[in-house]
Amino acid sequence: MKSLGSLNKYFVKYKWRLLLGLLFVTISCLFAVIPPVIIRNVLDQVPHNIDLYNMAGKTSTGEGMRSYIFNLVFYNGILLLVLALLRSVFMFMMRQTLIVMSRLIEYDQKSEIYNHYQQLDTHFYKIHYTGDLMNRIAEDVSRVRMYTGPSIMYAANVVVLTVMCVWGMLRVSPMLTLYVVVPLPILAITIYYVNKLIYRKSSKIQAQLSALTITAQESYSGIRVIKSFVQEQNMRRFFETNSEDYRKSSINLAKTEAFYFPAMNLFIGLSMLSTTLIGGIYAIQGRITTGNIAEFVVYINLLMFPISSIGMVASMIQRAGASQQRINEFLHTRSEITDPPVPVRPVISGEVAVDDLSFTYQHTGVKALNHFSMQIRAGQKVAIVGKTGSGKSTLAHLLLRMYDAQGGSITMDGIPLHDMQVQELRRQIGYAPQEPFLFSDTVYNNIRFGRDDATEAEVKEAARLADMEKDIATLAKGYETVIGERGVMLSGGQKQRMALARALLKNSKLLILDGSLSAVDTQTEKNILRNLESYTEDKTAIIITHRIFTSWTFDQIILMDNGAIAEQGTHAELMAREGRYAKLYRHQTEMEVAG
Repeated sequence: MKSLGSLNKYFVKYKWRLLLGLLFVTISCLFAVIPPVIIRNVLDQVPHNIDLYNMAGKTSTGEGMRSYIFNLVFYNGILLLVLALLRSVFMFMMRQTLIVMSRLIEYDQKSEIYNHYQQLDTHFYKIHYTGDLMNRIAEDVSRVRMYTGPSIMYAANVVVLTVMCVWGMLRVSPMLTLYVVVPLPILAITIYYVNKLIYRKSSKIQAQLSALTITAQESYSGIRVIKSFVQEQNMRRFFETNSEDYRKSSINLAKTEAFYFPAMNLFIGLSMLSTTLIGGIYAIQGRITTGNIAEFVVYINLLMFPISSIGMVASMIQRAGASQQRINEFLHTRSEITDPPVPVRPVISGEVAVDDLSFTYQHTGVKALNHFSMQIRAGQKVAIVGKTGSGKSTLAHLLLRMYDAQGGSITMDGIPLHDMQVQELRRQIGYAPQEPFLFSDTVYNNIRFGRDDATEAEVKEAARLADMEKDIATLAKGYETVIGERGVMLSGGQKQRMALARALLKNSKLLILDGSLSAVDTQTEKNILRNLESYTEDKTAIIITHRIFTSWTFDQIILMDNGAIAEQGTHAELMAREGRYAKLYRHQTEMEVAG
């Protein structure tokens, strides 16, 4: 349960709510233990006064005794009602402080996890599933909330009410109290061993739920692939298998938890039996009164729910502990991409130097770059060409510092990337990724995503540069059209051009386009390249592609293979060498003519 210690910072933050809530718990319990004393007094006095009334008969004394008995019962009844109402008021206030506190902690914890997710590097997201991330921020946090709210409230109620009731019973008869509480140690031992089972089973269930969430999330995201390959039934069976395992584990846990309540009732029944039997003997012996027996019975009834809730509280704490441990696994994960102690915030002009760069993906062991070097002067246009898997996209990720290379160095304007503030570096680079991601929002907001201060005219200009204006005009609401999850309403080429417009809107001095035109037709490609030629006139442009753009004149063309440079030079120089680039260019030209 050490994992729950990480929640103490929230209790410190909301200490006044917590202390006030505990005060309300104490006051509500105080109003709960006063009625047994009143009931005892009434039951002790009423029989005695009835005897005196019967002896007095219909005399004035007897009428006085009758009036006294009526007033005794009536006013004490009113007092019991008032105490019950006061207890209800403070119980309401208790919930308004402790349960509301748990909701505030839930909000803070979800915010903390979400903010931490934003800070983690690309490698983290390569090895963890989206469904698991969502489950930990939703289901696991909800279970932790049951600890920060209801568990604390019920536990405090158990402790305070038990202390007050036991003190009240000890005041009447220590020996009878001993007989009543004898079953409690047995109950504590039972709870201890059952809790260990619950903790193990809760951890297993949360892992299964994460797997189930992952399956569902991937099924929803990939529904078009599933339908196109007619795999609905297979996916349904796969989901049902995982769901059935989760169901069995949940039922198994429920059976274990169900052991608590019968056990509680058994121990409470034994206490009630002890009170009635032994209390009756003591009353016959004159050691206690009949009112004391009733007082004990009320105390036991008061303890019935708190004691029976011990199992529920223990179960919630165990589940919360298992969930918090899963949450801590991610919260304790630190990003490998961090700012230096004194970060540099330069204004990037676009000069890039890569020296002897090597990079291997940790999760696969694939060596993507092998002693790669290049020099790009500010304002140059560079094409990086190569087949799939040659390391082109990896180079783009390293320039953006999505990863850190294991060997070599990258500098911009003579400043090492490691010395720069990460966010400032990325803010000054326009980047259109190979796989564009669009949000379930309007066209306008998707393009404007990278620049909150962009004007409507600038957004429309970026769309024009990406040759997207005609497509937007055909949409039902134009720029205000909501494009659905991941831009499901758009074609592959439209998604790429919208991501391109988003990058162009930043108007950065360094522009990196990673396969951004692979899904567009030839004519659209020509239009975009013509627009980009004037747009990048005063900018450094790195165009990553598996095709050769014949309509552009590049200052450098780098042909990559297996993470290294196979050939490098201008178009004319590479054609003169009659090497791999020349063969690739002629092959592509022949294909275009044939097409």
